[in-house]
Amino acid sequence: MSPATTVTLVLLAALALGVVAMERGGGGAKEVALVATLGTGAAAGRVLFAPIPSVQPVTVICLVAGAALGPRAGLAVGPVAALVSNSFLGQGPWTPAQMALWSLVGLSGAALRPVARHAAGLAALGLVWGFLFGLGMNVWFLASFGPELSPEALLLSSGRSFPFEVAAAAGNVLLALAAGPALFRLLERYARRIRAEIVWEEALPEGSAPG
Repeated sequence: MSPATTVTLVLLAALALGVVAMERGGGGAKEVALVATLGTGAAAGRVLFAPIPSVQPVTVICLVAGAALGPRAGLAVGPVAALVSNSFLGQGPWTPAQMALWSLVGLSGAALRPVARHAAGLAALGLVWGFLFGLGMNVWFLASFGPELSPEALLLSSGRSFPFEVAAAAGNVLLALAAGPALFRLLERYARRIRAEIVWEEALPEGSAPG
């Protein structure tokens, strides 16, 4: 089994488990719907920004989703965005790697929530991920398609992709500063409302309905 097939199957299994966990968790179907909406919106933004090489909003949206909604949402938004956007931009052996890397982006947003909730911190994470994402893609292609995964080959590959990684990092910083804080506040308010509704429903006597 090729690395691409293995990673794809692992990602699909993780996404399926994540969706089940969200459905049975605190947010239920509303959280699943929100994640699907965020992923689709991120995909639309990526398609819109396609004429500008490497600049896209998916990384920032994944970071904010993880920080505002938690690790399950952070894990799921990126793969949805990759699958939907690549339906327009082109599916290929790069899709599983993009799904995996954007999942890690979302998880890092959840793990570093105190940092990601502030504009400067979110911009810093976007800057770092602009370069880490490119590095991860280079490792993926060398490991999957060769010629070999070695320090020399990785250095050469990274040198060729460096201008695109600079563009990605700069785009992440600008988008984080321009839209990140507002998106975080919006998602955080929505998450609080969902959890409050769940608590209220659980507090109702069995068989009764809210007035």
